[in-house]
Amino acid sequence: MKYFRPLIPYLVGLALLLTIPVFRDVGIYNTVGQALLFIFVVCIPISRTGRMSYVDIAWPWGLVLLGIISFIFSDGYWLRSLLISGMVILVGLRMGLGALKMWKSGHLDKELPRYEYQHIRWKKRGKDNTQLALQVDAISQGLANTSFLALPIFITASNTNQSLGVIEVIGILIWAVALVMESVADFQKLGFLKRMKKTGMRNQVCNVGLWKYTRHPNYFAEWMVWNGLIIMAIPSWLDLRDIQVELFNGQVDQIFWLLIGIGLIYVSRMMYITLVYATGAIPSEYFSVKKRPGYKEYQKQTNLFFPRVKKK
Repeated sequence: MKYFRPLIPYLVGLALLLTIPVFRDVGIYNTVGQALLFIFVVCIPISRTGRMSYVDIAWPWGLVLLGIISFIFSDGYWLRSLLISGMVILVGLRMGLGALKMWKSGHLDKELPRYEYQHIRWKKRGKDNTQLALQVDAISQGLANTSFLALPIFITASNTNQSLGVIEVIGILIWAVALVMESVADFQKLGFLKRMKKTGMRNQVCNVGLWKYTRHPNYFAEWMVWNGLIIMAIPSWLDLRDIQVELFNGQVDQIFWLLIGIGLIYVSRMMYITLVYATGAIPSEYFSVKKRPGYKEYQKQTNLFFPRVKKK
């Protein structure tokens, strides 16, 4: 059971999604699409190579697939559906195109450090069957695309209201600023690495631009990208309460409506845990401390996740 426990929240989220009639068809299409994508791009390659890095290809392209399926099969106002679908597609394309470049340049021919860290974590938890642990971890990321990460997209795309509210506009602006911040952080780090390579300086700490204010501005911005999508979904979730009354009788409809709202909040929490503890900040720093002599001092001066002025 210790191997399969990580799947439970995602299976519960998927069951909730498929229970709601307005999401059922689009949820089924998305589940089938994500399953096929992860089987061929991740699960089969993992069984042959023992490397988890293929997730970096499948997960973002799974977001692109999620956006396309949502736009085609959701029944909400076309402009709102186009906006939310386009937003999640752009998030996926930004990372997905980068992952393809890494794959073509050979960077995915060896396990990425954040997935090497998983082996250390599994050993501490007594998970000796590495192949099974790899597959479960990969499947959990595929299930994320079918359950909680799909929730704000499907909720927004189901709204038939033909006018955008203030909260929705705020969500779009947060998403846009965060996406730009994430891209800027990536370009700043890439430029820094190129300069260090050109000057022959190895294992230096990236402490420029946004990296002066947080040790992981890209991860923080990615978290805020999803918070923007969640905020945009709030008015549609509120409208969904009336729709649910027509679909269910009695108190059950309100319970499901509340569960969907809790699911929206869980998306933010899930992304935070993933980006900080699971495959984000903590795993990357485990190796950075060993590899970069100045990293411990950088840790003392700069916040892990949330941006702030340098500590003295």
